[in-house]
Amino acid sequence: MNANSVCLPGVHSPAVGFDQPFEMLEACHERVQRSLDLLQRLIAHVDQHGCDADARSAAADVLRYFDVAAPLHHEDEEQHLFSALGQHPDVRVRATVVTLENDHLLMTAIWQRLRAVLVRWQAGGAGCGPMTETERTYASDFAQAYQRHIRLEEDVLYPAARAALDAPTQRAMGHEMAARRRRD
Repeated sequence: MNANSVCLPGVHSPAVGFDQPFEMLEACHERVQRSLDLLQRLIAHVDQHGCDADARSAAADVLRYFDVAAPLHHEDEEQHLFSALGQHPDVRVRATVVTLENDHLLMTAIWQRLRAVLVRWQAGGAGCGPMTETERTYASDFAQAYQRHIRLEEDVLYPAARAALDAPTQRAMGHEMAARRRRD
């Protein structure tokens, strides 16, 4: 495994590295899905068992992913793909970039509301209990937004970017993605 490789569960190759930036971005989507699945299981668990040690641990895992990894993934896309495709000749690609930029803002706003629940659950104690209906709507909206977002990226954005960005540009993109993670 090279120094730019990271082992990620659910990825079919032994390691996906930053020298394969699109594969890294797709692997992040798999991790988003696993984190959203964990969130759904966590909600059901808290409904039945409260904020026991398992719930507190799961809340910490979901928080860690959406507080750290997801913003880095969004930054990768914004820095390397949105900027490169904002003037693409295909109107569908340009419209997709605008939609995805708006999605990042929407998902961040929903996450801030949902995050407050997970922080309470991670802490446990008296403030811990099942979600309100409004909080359940946040969780549902958050998951649905990510599902739509991922499909649009994988169906439109990534294929357009792969075609538009030559190999040296993709290598530079991967190096910058790796550097972004080293600084954090």
